[in-house]
Amino acid sequence: MAQQSINIGSSANDGTGDPLRTAFDKINDNFTELYGSTAEANDLIEDSTPQLGGDLDVNGRRITSARSNEDIILLPNGTGGVVASAIRLAGTTLSADDSSLITIAEGFQVNGATNIDGAITATSTLAVTGTSSFTGAATFTGAATVNNSFTANSVTTNTIASNGSNADLSIQPSGTGDVLISALRINGTTLDSSDSTSVNINEALVVDGTMNVSGNTALISNLTVSGTTIFEDGVTAESLITNSVTSNGSNADLSLQPSGTGDVLISALRVNGTTLDSSDSTKVTIAEAVDVTGALDVGGATTVAAITASGTATFNGAVALNGAVGIGDLNILADGTFTTDTNGDFVVDPAGTGAIVLTGPITATGTQTTTGQLNVDNLRLDGNVISAPASGGITLTPQAGQNVAITGTNVKLTADEANFTTMEATTVSADTLRTDTSDGNLTIATQGTGVVSVSSQLTLTGSFLPAIHTFVATDAVTIAEHAGRTLLLGEVGGNAEVVLTLPAATGTGAVYKFIVSVTNTSNYKIQVADATDTIDGIMLYLDEDGTAVTAFPTVAASDTITLNGGTQGGIVGDYLELIDIATNQYHVRGVMRVAAGANPATPFTAAVS
Repeated sequence: MAQQSINIGSSANDGTGDPLRTAFDKINDNFTELYGSTAEANDLIEDSTPQLGGDLDVNGRRITSARSNEDIILLPNGTGGVVASAIRLAGTTLSADDSSLITIAEGFQVNGATNIDGAITATSTLAVTGTSSFTGAATFTGAATVNNSFTANSVTTNTIASNGSNADLSIQPSGTGDVLISALRINGTTLDSSDSTSVNINEALVVDGTMNVSGNTALISNLTVSGTTIFEDGVTAESLITNSVTSNGSNADLSLQPSGTGDVLISALRVNGTTLDSSDSTKVTIAEAVDVTGALDVGGATTVAAITASGTATFNGAVALNGAVGIGDLNILADGTFTTDTNGDFVVDPAGTGAIVLTGPITATGTQTTTGQLNVDNLRLDGNVISAPASGGITLTPQAGQNVAITGTNVKLTADEANFTTMEATTVSADTLRTDTSDGNLTIATQGTGVVSVSSQLTLTGSFLPAIHTFVATDAVTIAEHAGRTLLLGEVGGNAEVVLTLPAATGTGAVYKFIVSVTNTSNYKIQVADATDTIDGIMLYLDEDGTAVTAFPTVAASDTITLNGGTQGGIVGDYLELIDIATNQYHVRGVMRVAAGANPATPFTAAVS
């Protein structure tokens, strides 16, 4: 909290300074900043014989904290460090102030990760239980045993042996890397050469399992296989002589693939991709029935006696049908009539954003049912709502002399409740006008200088606000409840302060008339709603010691009227009136009395912040 200054006003007793309560509240807040809330916090020296002061003592060769379990913090300034002999601490860095080596003469244990950027010399056994990472070169003059993983950019040695009896020696490359032994490369279970030359096996090769050859295999002489030969990949041969070629595996395809633009010839039958024709340009004859389970596309002229299609039929060209066509439940007759089977629906459903476009007049007989929105120009029917989806209103225009009839036991015209307008209505006929909410107000208002004219007898029933209202406690003044009424200031006993807050001034012309009915020595206060509203006018005070009359005008910032039952008025019978004359402005006038023995004082202050 920032320091608070007391407003002493422009001059003595001008009413512009802070009230006493406000001033002393600021003083208390400022002293709260200066002093703690407990005796311990206020007493900066708890030790009866401190040597450094505060909670820090020097006892012999020890610097100790006077409080239990308290840390001792050595905090240098800026980039400075803490130096103990030649050992320097700067932040989390430990170094030698004289640039010599740091010697740890006892056992050294590190429980967390340790990063060492320089060289390490171990004169005895170096035991590392976790993962070690060396960013520079590491030289081992004796045997080095690694129980966990070991990562190095390069390892130079004559022997790498597995650790433990019958243990595997695993050389694992990273990611897609390979294991290189001279020019021999091993990648997973693949053996090849790193220089793209052939891999020579100079001794006899015995393969006990299945041998799979995925690349080309060149034989400089004939290959004679006495048993079954399985080729998983392609076979290239100038000539293949056999009585039987079968696929490899259960339910496997047998593929005959020509090269480039070549065809597969089976006698005079030619197969090119997915095209079947004859190599001698004669017709292809299918002597048996043909069953097409998928889509059938016929690009040329086709003459058939009858077509039965159980699946989808696609016609890319014109189709001439001399008879009726049946598509599921839909029947297309020769005269252009569309019919469905008994009680079947006729559904036209375009895909995506497509629409059903009908050109020419539409004649519909019978009942028409539309599910969803129905748009006709700028009129939309959606369920039981009629709306205009675009800009523009909705006009219901009957023929001359006819009415627009809306029937029902409850007809409600819904609009912005503050602005519902019966357009250009000369006469509105109704038996009852009432609000649509419980306890809601009904307002009849005109525009401009218009008046509300009642040409017939007016009968008012029900309860009305009484002409007089008495304030006995702090309350809010409203235009609906208090404007135009006689308002009595009648605090019972006259011992409790009554604060009355006016509504915001907007220029309504509302008049608030106050009469003191009970003298209150603890103040009647009448104030504006916020700091932007002010009060302008004058109050007249009659001194009962004589016949003198004192007038107190307002100042520019006046926003509160105080009647203290003494010097500022507030005696039984005193009167004042406030009028809402403009935005942020009230006008005041009034007549007060001051009892004998007292001098009148201005009732006006600027107290609303």
